[in-house]
Amino acid sequence: MHQRPLILALGLSVVLLGACADTEQEELQQWMAQQRAQARPRVTPIAEPKQFQPQTYTVDGGVDPFDPGKLTQALRRDAAQQGGRAGLMQSELNRRKEPLEALPLDAMAMVGSLQKQGQPTALVKVDRLLYQVRVGNYLGQNYGKIIRITENSIQLREIIQDVTGEWIERNTELVLQETQK
Repeated sequence: MHQRPLILALGLSVVLLGACADTEQEELQQWMAQQRAQARPRVTPIAEPKQFQPQTYTVDGGVDPFDPGKLTQALRRDAAQQGGRAGLMQSELNRRKEPLEALPLDAMAMVGSLQKQGQPTALVKVDRLLYQVRVGNYLGQNYGKIIRITENSIQLREIIQDVTGEWIERNTELVLQETQK
C-alpha cells in the first residue's frame, strides 16, 4: 500500500519534467522563428548586361590576311631565320640520340655523384633503373647537354623555342634528391 503513493509521485514528477521540456522547446522554436524573420540577406543587384553591337569589317587599306604575297614573304623570312639558327640546331639534329633524351627531366632524379676514372659522374634514377652520366651526355627532351656535374647537381644547356619560334639556349639544373628512410 505504501508503494502506490510512491509510484504516483514518481509518475507526476515525470509528467511535470516533460511539460518543462516542451516549454523550453517551444521557446527555442519561437526564438529561431524570430531570428529568421529578422535576418534579411543583403544582395546587391547585378548590373544589366550591355547590348552587343556588331561591327562590320572594313579593309581600309590594310593588308589582306589571305593575300598569297604575304604568305610568300613569311616563308622567305622563316627560311632566312633558319639560316641564322641552323648552326645551333644543325649539330643536334645530325647526332644520334641517347636513351635518356626520350624522357622529360621531371621523370629523372639525381641520386648521387662519384669520381670515375678521374671524371665526375652522376647517378640518375629513372623509374627503378640507375644510369651513370658524364659531362657531354644528353638528358631530357630539349636537347639537354650536360655541361657540369657537381656533388649536388647536374647542370645542363638546353635548346628550346621561345614564344616567337626562335631557338635559344637556356641553362637548367637537375638537383640531388636525397632519399628519405
